Amino acid sequence: MVRFVQLYHPLPDHARWRHAEQYSRDLLQTTEEVDESSSTTPHHVFICRRTHPSHCLGIFHGENPLNCSFNIILFDLVLMILITTMLRLLLKPLKQPRIVSEIIAAIFVGPSVLGQSKKLTEQVLPDNAQFVVANLGAIGFAYFLFVTSVETDFSVLRKVGKKHVYSAVIGVFFPITTVCIVAHCFKSSIHGNLAKPVGIGSVASSVSVTVFPVIYLILKELRLLSSEVGRMAMATAMVSDVMGIILVFAFVAVKHGQHSGADALWFMISVIVLMAFAIIVIRSVLLWIVEKTPEGKPVDRSYVVLILLGVLVMTFFSDMFGLVFLHASLLLGIVMPDGPPLGATMVQRSRTIVMELLMPFTFAILGLNVDVFAMANYGWSNLEPLFAMVIAGYLSKLIATSAVALFFGVPFKESFTLGLMMNLRGLYEVTIFLKWLDEGILETPTYTLMLLLTTLMTGTCSALICFIYDPTKQYMTNKRRTIQHTPPGTELSILVGIHDEECVAGLINLLETSHPTMTSPFAVYAIHLFELVGRAFPVFIDHDKPERPPKYINYKKIHNALKLYQKPRSEYVKLRSYTVATVKRTMHQDICDLALTYKATLILLPFCNKRLDNLAGSEIVRHVYGMQSINSRVLANSPCSIGILVDKGYTHNPIAMQYYHQLFFRRCVVLFLGGADSREALAYADRMATNPEVSLTAIRFLSYNNIGDDEMEKKLDDGVVTWFWVKNEGNSRVAYREVVVRNGEETLAAIQALDNDTNELWIVGRKQGINQVLLEGLSKLSENPELGVIGDYVASTDFGSTASVLVVHQQIMRG
Repeated sequence: MVRFVQLYHPLPDHARWRHAEQYSRDLLQTTEEVDESSSTTPHHVFICRRTHPSHCLGIFHGENPLNCSFNIILFDLVLMILITTMLRLLLKPLKQPRIVSEIIAAIFVGPSVLGQSKKLTEQVLPDNAQFVVANLGAIGFAYFLFVTSVETDFSVLRKVGKKHVYSAVIGVFFPITTVCIVAHCFKSSIHGNLAKPVGIGSVASSVSVTVFPVIYLILKELRLLSSEVGRMAMATAMVSDVMGIILVFAFVAVKHGQHSGADALWFMISVIVLMAFAIIVIRSVLLWIVEKTPEGKPVDRSYVVLILLGVLVMTFFSDMFGLVFLHASLLLGIVMPDGPPLGATMVQRSRTIVMELLMPFTFAILGLNVDVFAMANYGWSNLEPLFAMVIAGYLSKLIATSAVALFFGVPFKESFTLGLMMNLRGLYEVTIFLKWLDEGILETPTYTLMLLLTTLMTGTCSALICFIYDPTKQYMTNKRRTIQHTPPGTELSILVGIHDEECVAGLINLLETSHPTMTSPFAVYAIHLFELVGRAFPVFIDHDKPERPPKYINYKKIHNALKLYQKPRSEYVKLRSYTVATVKRTMHQDICDLALTYKATLILLPFCNKRLDNLAGSEIVRHVYGMQSINSRVLANSPCSIGILVDKGYTHNPIAMQYYHQLFFRRCVVLFLGGADSREALAYADRMATNPEVSLTAIRFLSYNNIGDDEMEKKLDDGVVTWFWVKNEGNSRVAYREVVVRNGEETLAAIQALDNDTNELWIVGRKQGINQVLLEGLSKLSENPELGVIGDYVASTDFGSTASVLVVHQQIMRG
């Protein structure tokens, strides 16, 4: 098919984004005119141009797949995803966030790299493909804003402190002032629209305002959401984000006011009407959907589809009324009720599609407007003012934010880290640059410089944050916090981690088996771990304080069960309970922080095995993997000893049924294979031996002819075993035996011989210091490294025991 069209002149860079539709209409009109008259006119030059069919017959018919528009779009998508993935793998050791890889990949597919080959560009990204990519990119960014704004909970603003407000306010206005001063110094060198107040204000706002969704995504990648500095940065960014939204609306109003005051007035009226409609009408409908959804169930799929369709409808009307079309999706996400069921469902159902399939088009259109060669030819004298303004703005924000934090007593390292965090930038900022390019504030060289500087700043700050600030270093204590080294007759501080209701009964049984008394009291700190979905800001609730938890956190059953256990034992069991809602990858920080704060001796965690009958198959895998990864991270960073309980006895009982059963394990067996973990396990078992209702059997495994023994570990083991035996020699409920084995197979055979229906709890050390001869040939059998080889075997279904398993890990001295 051949069509006569007007000679194609590339649109000006500032017109590519917004005026593509008008250009298409002009092109169509010109084509129709040519069809009516086959002769050319002096005002037009025409060429023959072959259009791309939507589909091709295939390579077996001799057709090039890249001559079809559908295949081109698919190829572009796959190319962006592959390049981004490779860059993420390469930059991951350098502690670079995902946004850096995505921007570099976008630059790679643009005119700066692949675009240098004209033939390749014509094949991979012809003009009509760029038009489709641009529109898909705009849709992707609209949904990105919607998803991230759903997770943003502005109610947190009621709880921010003075240091957050001052850090945000000073961190915004001080860089703006600095940029304006630098711009005044270079006023003779600044050209075009960038020299106008609107241009200078645009640059100032971009370096001074930190957007909350951007910093949330980067801190989530860096695993700093639950850290003290991370929480401070997010609270500060929340205040800064509100100021940024106000500045954006003011900026757009000023732009409209350049033509006439009436335009600015109509813009403000449109904004007010749109906000009123979203808050009064749309939010009421969304709350009605929440009320119609049964408790504990996800929102109906039809409602999800309607809401996602509503994003496009709101975006259409926003653009039709002359507003920035992206504000509509942002506003719709803000009025969305956060957390389960609605907010969480929307995020879960849409995040993957948006981030993995639509966002590559957004980054592609960003990269297609980046041209480093145009920037190089532009001349340093023309770029120097913008470079100076941007660098001065970022440095002044770093200084201002750090200084305010220091003023409020934050240590220097944390204050400097906070300043670096507030200079992190992401997709929102670079898309604003594209908007300025569209409006003529920036040109291709200045747009390229802004994008490169922003990417460089984000990458540098991310690497410095990881190098300077490590939240796990505070857990490296040089004090012994173990059961073995806790003097008898002193209070034992225990932190209990609870994932769900099914964990409570087994953990309470273990606490009661541990036998707290007036002479050996317990201080129990229970932390209910709730996965944060549908909102970004972590929640930390102290149930001893009059604080109202979010409605979507179901904590009452767990809290009440712990209170019922503690109430009759209030004289020798102190209880304090908390609920933490955060992402799984940082839950271990909340556990370790609380253990460090209360100087815990032992952390008790449940092991989530694959017995969750109320979950679907895919949810089992996700839930189990998430809980086990938490346990592994706690093991790697804990400031004290850890016990992981595999509870086999009460999984199918409701939480309240625990009070109709025994409150302790009556018959316990200790498997002592040597090493620090086994010594800690034996010390814990010794406390259980004081319980008059508990019988205990300790089995020590020795290698034949002492092969493979470490002399130091052997002496330490002998000392603890001798102490245990002498102390319990007159206790008829305690038995001690020794077993000599040659390899791992004999070890398992000896353990199998000990199994009988009367055993209720196996206690075993995890792995530290075990003679490897005792485990020879068993390493490949372990599927759960957090349980150790023996613990995993005893807990497995292959072993066949119905008894629960406690795996003990002694504190590792890191200080």
